[in-house]
Amino acid sequence: MNSPSTPPPAPSNKLVMLSGILPLVVYTIVEEVYGTYWGLIAGLILGVVEIVVEKLLYKKVSTMTWVVNAMVIGLGCVSLYMNDGIWFKLQPAFAELLMVIILWGSLILKKPFLREMALKQNPQIPRHMLDFFSHITFRLGIFFLAHCILAVWAAYEWTTVNWALLKGIGLTVSAIAYLAIEMWLFLKTKRPSI
Repeated sequence: MNSPSTPPPAPSNKLVMLSGILPLVVYTIVEEVYGTYWGLIAGLILGVVEIVVEKLLYKKVSTMTWVVNAMVIGLGCVSLYMNDGIWFKLQPAFAELLMVIILWGSLILKKPFLREMALKQNPQIPRHMLDFFSHITFRLGIFFLAHCILAVWAAYEWTTVNWALLKGIGLTVSAIAYLAIEMWLFLKTKRPSI
């Protein structure tokens, strides 16, 4: 009995959210025990493994996984070549700077990134929500720029463990808090009339 071929499932949001974080966590643990060189090797291997696993599970690799792991692998190789783990540790800062460029660049092009993504997900999205996404784009760029500066400082001055906590937990918690404040302000000041 032949079953019709079904398209492969889309990459899980959980897998995409872990993309790039696992190599950094493994780097941190291995670096603490075996030193920078072996930490970098472990982080690079896990970056490649993430790409391969996503390809095997979903028959494709998400753009996010490619971009994040390209930075992890690229900066990891630079770190190995320079014999200095700082380049690997700067990956979160480069990713956040890229986000600033995307957000602010979209404003220059008069196509706010968040509004365009919202329209892509739901062409019938209410106008007041499109306005919200248009206005938050600049402020979210400020958030990512501030976090980028913090990530550079952490890469140079913090312990590897504290740097990893900023990358893994700090960004997530601060982004959730920031977006919760944005939503609260939106609901408080911009309620649509019924």
